[in-house]
Parts: sequence; structure tokens; C-alpha cells
Amino acid sequence: MTAIAVTIAGSDSSGGAGIQADLKTFSALGVYGASVIAALTAQNTRGVTAIHDVPPDFIAAQIDAVFSDLSVDAVKIGMLSVPAAITAVADGLARHRARNIVLDPVMISTSGARLLAPEAVDTLIRLLLPAADLITPNLPEAAALLDAAVATTEAEMRGQGEALLARGARAVLIKGGHSEGPESVDLLVTPAGVARFTAPRVTTKNTHGTGCTLSSAVAAGLAHGLPLAAAVGDAKAYVAAAIAAADRLTIGTGFGPVHHFHRWW
Repeated sequence: MTAIAVTIAGSDSSGGAGIQADLKTFSALGVYGASVIAALTAQNTRGVTAIHDVPPDFIAAQIDAVFSDLSVDAVKIGMLSVPAAITAVADGLARHRARNIVLDPVMISTSGARLLAPEAVDTLIRLLLPAADLITPNLPEAAALLDAAVATTEAEMRGQGEALLARGARAVLIKGGHSEGPESVDLLVTPAGVARFTAPRVTTKNTHGTGCTLSSAVAAGLAHGLPLAAAVGDAKAYVAAAIAAADRLTIGTGFGPVHHFHRWW
């Protein structure tokens, strides 16, 4: 059987994040990728200059087209900028009984552009947080979802993960890429406990699309039938290698992308 995953996210015209990063990740990890485009962005490595939201009925039409024909093994959800888009996605996934849903609550781009409207946060928490099998917030995103201060210690990261479980999440991967120290530490917080995943911290400005890549790599592992913790571990290793190889690429003049195909070229 061919492993199939679908990404529901925004398009990045520069190719480093969003739909494009997700599809590259799926391909690199041996998964056939389909897509539902929820927003168009005009962006490059220096920043986002414009966002065009796809009408919710067309988001729904894309979901119906994909799920009515393809046997989808996993779903990655990325940028959904407005409440209507979130509602369309939640309704569509429920309609097709989607499984292995990974939600990356994208709020701010690497360059600092706001990608989620403030009024959409409550809709995201209410409709998609309990529907996802895993959410993958970074430290600022976890804090924003909880209206709390950004965690600075592993104990605080664990506390915020547990607080998100209490808000309805089934499992939470708190990503520590924005923290300090020689290692990047991510914590997988589930009702069964906490698992710790580490990788050496790499000094590079080329981290565009890191969060998109990690969440889609987890979805790829789930599409292959891996248990959640194993999928997270493999995804962490893949992203760490993609970041370590990022400076082999010369893309743009701002925050360049990670190297999704570092194993081949």
C-alpha cells in the first residue's frame, strides 16, 4: 500500500515553508503528498508581503475531492488564518472521519509576519485542538494558546503541555527551538507521560519552514503506521539533519530554508 498524507495549509511562494515544505517533506520520507490550499502568501526569505485567504467553500471542495478518492493515512494542518477557514477544515475532516491529524498552530512566520488573525485563536482552540491527534506548538505559540508567558525551562514547557491537554488536546509536542542552550529540546506530553527528544542546536539563520517540516515529518511517520513517539523521534532526527545541512543551500538573502533533500544532494 502507498502511504498517503495530505497537507492543509498556506502556500509559500518562495518554496521554503507551508504547502511546499510539507510536500517536500512527504516526498523525502517516502509518502505520497496531496494538498488543500487554505491561503496564498506572497513571500520570500525576507518576509511576507501579502496574504490571500481561500474562500471556505473552496477549501471544503478541495477536502472533499481529496478524501473522496484518495485513501488518506495522515493529515497535517498548518496555516489557517481566519475563523471561516478553520471551520471549513474542521467540518471537512469530521465529514470524512480523517485520522492521524497533526495540527501545527502556525501564528507567526520565521520573518515575524502574523499568519493567524487574533480573532481566529479561539476558533482554533475550540474546533481543531480536540480534533487533532497531536498539536505541535513552539514556545511562543504554546504561550499564546494559553494566554501565558513564554516557557523558559523544561518544567514550564511540561506544565504548558499539560495545560493544553486540559484544554482538550490529545497529545502535545512542545518545541524548544526558540529556547537557549547547546541542545534543542522538544517534549511530547501525553496523558501517559512525557517523552524528551533532543538534537544539537545548530547556529544558522536558515531555519525558514522548520515548524512546517517537523509537523509534516510526524504526519509522514504516522502515515507509515509508526506509533506517535516513534514518528516524533524520526521527525526530530530528520529536521535536525535538514537544519544542519541548510547552509549548503544558497536561497535568497533573508532566512533561507532548511534542506529537505539533504540525503540526496
